[in-house]
Amino acid sequence: MSKTTRVLGASLGALALTVSLAACGGDSLEKSKDGGAASSEPSAGGGKGTLVIGSAGFTEANVLAELYAQVLKDAGYSTSVKTVNNRELYEPSLEKGEIDVVPEYAATLAEFLNAKVNGAKAPEEKPVASSDIAATVAALEKLAGPLGLKALPAGGAVDQNAFAVTKEFAQKNNLKTLSDLGTSGLKVKIAAGDECAVRPFCAPGLTKTYGIQVAGIDPKGVGTPQSKQAVKDGADQLVLTTTTDATLDGYGLVLLDDDKKLQNADNVLPVVNAKDAGAPEVAAALDKLTKALTTADLIDLNRKVDAERAKPADVAKAYLESKGLVKK
Repeated sequence: MSKTTRVLGASLGALALTVSLAACGGDSLEKSKDGGAASSEPSAGGGKGTLVIGSAGFTEANVLAELYAQVLKDAGYSTSVKTVNNRELYEPSLEKGEIDVVPEYAATLAEFLNAKVNGAKAPEEKPVASSDIAATVAALEKLAGPLGLKALPAGGAVDQNAFAVTKEFAQKNNLKTLSDLGTSGLKVKIAAGDECAVRPFCAPGLTKTYGIQVAGIDPKGVGTPQSKQAVKDGADQLVLTTTTDATLDGYGLVLLDDDKKLQNADNVLPVVNAKDAGAPEVAAALDKLTKALTTADLIDLNRKVDAERAKPADVAKAYLESKGLVKK
């Protein structure tokens, strides 16, 4: 199941960035509404205490949770990973301290908390997220603090909406950016969720920001195999996916750069329970990882899990060791 709700619509029914299809056709932060939860066994660390890391259950979240767990274990904590499949459940658990740390996406969580604190219509009527990561994180911090949460610094790794075309289509029409597509005057049909017709980051935004002529929406889903296949086959020309989609090469697709910053800043960052996991040692350990992790790294890590069938824990360990972030 694709990660189809992280940017298309906020949890709690608000208009927020809630979709990102995690790389490799991964799954949604809110893919399962049953709220099923599972926990891994604690991994022994030093004597600094025990921390529970939350995972939303899709590939990218699982990898990030393992990265967090292992880097914190190396810093002297006993860690375990608990999977809770939707934000409506794991965010309150984070507030209560049932979960101590969770990998998050700046703009998505900011608008989720905006809806929670200011009402379901707030993300649409008074959005707090934007393409400016500093301003978005500042807004997130302001909303998170009174809830007992602390957003740690964001890094360069970003999982946000993105649009792709075939490499052949891009080469034929000299397209590298969404601005290039707008300037070309070409009419395009978009493979996406049906919400694309009204969401400001999708068809309306493409037209308003880039002057792209949208001929229609093919409702095959966000970044699904069916959507990408439709573009590969030429039935559609543009597909809505995400920046960490690791399956694009397999379909002969390439992303067009969002050069005018239509999309909100969904940079990856850790969010912690301020009381239970607000120690400087926790922040320092996670910050090392945040600073090292890139979007390209996320794509590669997701690919190893989804395409190569490696275990998230093993992929995380190899990455951390290769970057010198944990002791071998």
